[in-house]
Amino acid sequence: MIWPMERKWRQLVAGVMMLAAVPLAVRAQDAGEGQRLYEQHCATCHGLDGKGAGPMASVLLVQPVDLTRLEADNEGAFPLLRVIRRIDGRDPLVSHGSPMPVYGDFFEGDDTPMKTQSGQPVMTSRAIADLIAYLQGLQAAPE
Repeated sequence: MIWPMERKWRQLVAGVMMLAAVPLAVRAQDAGEGQRLYEQHCATCHGLDGKGAGPMASVLLVQPVDLTRLEADNEGAFPLLRVIRRIDGRDPLVSHGSPMPVYGDFFEGDDTPMKTQSGQPVMTSRAIADLIAYLQGLQAAPE
């Protein structure tokens, strides 16, 4: 005989297990918002075209990379984890006296799940997910 409380616990456990089996919902990345964020926060160093020749590039200790070649320089695969970590500061690049980005907390919060090319899930912020959607669209065609 199953007691009423035991039945409720079993239903609760079954419900939690079903929820755990459902993949995280992924909101589509917004490349338009990513472009707006890029132009506001990144183009000063990386240039409007993403090729690394923004107006501040000449005063930086480490020159900005050509963001249109991220895939080409990574054997044809967009280096998602490296880009996320570079933007959010987990892989800092000190080129102007402080880690990139100099915008600090702006790129934090609003957790958004993404998946690497191998299917590995990674959490980042909505702003970074949108920036990545824009950067993926900037990638140069293979030569």
